[in-house]
Amino acid sequence: MVDEMDYTAKSLPELVSFLDGMSEPRIVMDSDYRIVAANRAYSEAFAPNLPVAGRHCYEVSHRFSAPCDQAGEPCPLRMSMESGQVHRVLHLHHTPHGEEHVDVETMPIRNRAGETVFFVETMRVVKQASGHAVAEGLVGSSKRFVQMLALAMRVAPTNATVLLQGETGTGKELVAKLLHEQGRHPNGPFVPVDCSGLSEALFESELFGYEKGAFTGALHRKLGLIESARGGTLFLDEIGDVPMSLQVKLLRLLESGTYRRVGGVEPLRSEFRLICATHRNLLQMVEEERFRRDLFHRISTFPIRVPSLAERREDIPLLADSFLKRVAGESGFKLMPDAIQMLKQRDYSGNIRELRNLIERATILADGKRIGACDFDFEELFPALPENSSASAAAAFVIEQPVPLDEVERRYLSWAASVVNGDRTALAERLKLSRRTLFRKLARRD
Repeated sequence: MVDEMDYTAKSLPELVSFLDGMSEPRIVMDSDYRIVAANRAYSEAFAPNLPVAGRHCYEVSHRFSAPCDQAGEPCPLRMSMESGQVHRVLHLHHTPHGEEHVDVETMPIRNRAGETVFFVETMRVVKQASGHAVAEGLVGSSKRFVQMLALAMRVAPTNATVLLQGETGTGKELVAKLLHEQGRHPNGPFVPVDCSGLSEALFESELFGYEKGAFTGALHRKLGLIESARGGTLFLDEIGDVPMSLQVKLLRLLESGTYRRVGGVEPLRSEFRLICATHRNLLQMVEEERFRRDLFHRISTFPIRVPSLAERREDIPLLADSFLKRVAGESGFKLMPDAIQMLKQRDYSGNIRELRNLIERATILADGKRIGACDFDFEELFPALPENSSASAAAAFVIEQPVPLDEVERRYLSWAASVVNGDRTALAERLKLSRRTLFRKLARRD
């Protein structure tokens, strides 16, 4: 590696020759932001058939006329000059394919006297995210999106457990895939698990697997999802929906690093990278005793908040064009300015997922290839159910046949929670219960 070599006795040609054999794009710069030399990987990735030696780095990468720190962006070269240390930032760089997110790391090179004479800058393109409209992957260039992406790139090469937090539909699974593909074992399996779909009866058999004959119907050995994730990443989506009774089993797995198949006696090692995600406020759930405090701290080594669409409205035109490519391909559809303006002003309870649905719906309903704001007027075609509709879950509480009393309470609590739209404080007041008693009953219900 470059940072492990002593360049104090090496000349510039030898340094450039060494960098030329490396697969990652690298350039050598002086303290005036001028590119002294570039390796083949840099020329191919950022400036094919274009000489860069003698040009300023900000001129090539950003098309700026001044250093990026003077244009409101953090400059790793400036930071390295001031501190004499390695510095790393996430930038948007111009490439032959458009603007791309690039993880930039700058390292000072010193001579025998300990004086900094050059800087080596290493560029790593974030292939799973783009700053221009693309047909797949993460898309965005807003400040909040770039901050989230920078954190993801920092933690991706480590084995740290990551907790992705954010509203439903913000793209948490795409971020999880980025962490996997930028991690230490990108060729290993990526195994997503929907925790909200795991009942207590299925939890152990699905996650841990089972041996033949472990229970009625176990006609053969079944590998669990944990075993399937060996050498890769286990992604526990909606971990906030795991009932308290199952959280202790999950904690035991994470703490001990071992598990047994159902019906088995041999302990097996768990060898996977763990990434969790939730749209719930886990810290609040901990205070309400609906989520184990020890499990929360075990899974939140490195929390990353995935921003909602309301926090990155400037990305909406980019996202809309990307979704147009994804749902319509090269069919020639185009969003008109009034449509873009309307989409930017709209509120999105479903975030990015809702925006994609709107784009796809408009391509189906538009008579031509030019999609205007009028093509998003869906209210008459797709009316929402009225709040007092008999189809509403809150319309009535009905028990069709005699059931155990604890089952009646469980169903009643679910119905009552829907009546107050999930407001637990209001629910406690309506039921004449203390908050603690209500939370305890809800935990048993889950």
